[in-house]
Amino acid sequence: MEPVKRLLFITEHYPPSLGGVAVSANRTVAALCGLGVEVDVIAWTRALQPGVVESAGENPRVFRVGRYREWDTTFPHTLNLCDWLCAAALYDKGPYDRIWGHYLAPAGFFAAWLGRLKGTPSIVSIRGNDLDRDMFPPGDFARLLWTLEHATVVTAVSEELSRKVTALAGRKDVVHLPNSVDHEVFRPESASAGLREQLGIQADEFVLGFCGELREKKGLREILDALRQVRAKRPACLLIIGEVRPSQMPKLFEYTGTEPLAAHRILVTGVLAGGPREVNRHLQLCDVYLQPSLWDGMPNALLEAMAAGCGCIASDAGGIPEIITPGVDGVIVPCWQLHRLAEAILEWADAGEEHRRRVREAARGRVVEHFNFDRERVRLRSLLVVNGGQ
Repeated sequence: MEPVKRLLFITEHYPPSLGGVAVSANRTVAALCGLGVEVDVIAWTRALQPGVVESAGENPRVFRVGRYREWDTTFPHTLNLCDWLCAAALYDKGPYDRIWGHYLAPAGFFAAWLGRLKGTPSIVSIRGNDLDRDMFPPGDFARLLWTLEHATVVTAVSEELSRKVTALAGRKDVVHLPNSVDHEVFRPESASAGLREQLGIQADEFVLGFCGELREKKGLREILDALRQVRAKRPACLLIIGEVRPSQMPKLFEYTGTEPLAAHRILVTGVLAGGPREVNRHLQLCDVYLQPSLWDGMPNALLEAMAAGCGCIASDAGGIPEIITPGVDGVIVPCWQLHRLAEAILEWADAGEEHRRRVREAARGRVVEHFNFDRERVRLRSLLVVNGGQ
């Protein structure tokens, strides 16, 4: 079978957008390009006026499309762009061999539909919340089921998601394609005393860390409750390496009232201009890293924290138990016991340094061995050459 030469990659989030979907989309596209595939990316964005298209780069060549308020306007506009891109005569490069939708909806649905329209095999990658969001009311279950049944190939970041797809659509051919981490960037290093001072972390404070966009599904309330309980026992602060989703700010203000965040020892970095290396630099300040997700896929941020050598406490949501072995390379608090998150944090703080060192080293070792770029490239190569043509 001929290998894939050209691929159209469709995603709702792509850098400079934030979040795990953008991170994984960027990493997947880079890996595809590294395999010699010529990739065109269509990325919807609200950073442009509706209907405006901007392009940049060569491989990948990225087309950012200003989305309209409603998808029923955005999709036809995007189809016009796809018709133009799919016209092989325009570039004399030949047709796309695959159409990839990154996230089940809307990108996955659009990719599966476009693939059937153009007679091109489609790949739909499921990331986590995309399945859960549409599986239950008021989600669009009919569109979800259609996508799962009509995509040529379905991939999932966790075995847990694969089982859900089998249960929903009867598909037993879901490809397991877990996330991966650049463990050369995310690695243990000496914590910067200057950075600690710059952020306003006090000398005696125990630092609870979180990275990304904090919101309800990531355990916003549970983290705030744990911070309050921990601070009742010892000096502590919460370092949010990233930001709080704007729609979640009212929930944060319920906790802080009219006082500044810093008065409650909540420190928010905002988006870090230095990128992943700067994120790693901030992770070194965390005495414990928290990922108490209520539901999730396979969180990039948790993998990065483990690779950075952090001691991590997480829930058992989604594919997290496929990452952490409790007591070996991290701590798991079941979702139904997240009210005991503070207890787990205090137990970690009181554990001996030798125990914490062993767990941190084991965490990094697990990510380096099982969630590395080389393994991801092997899986992608097999996916494109073997599964993509079925």
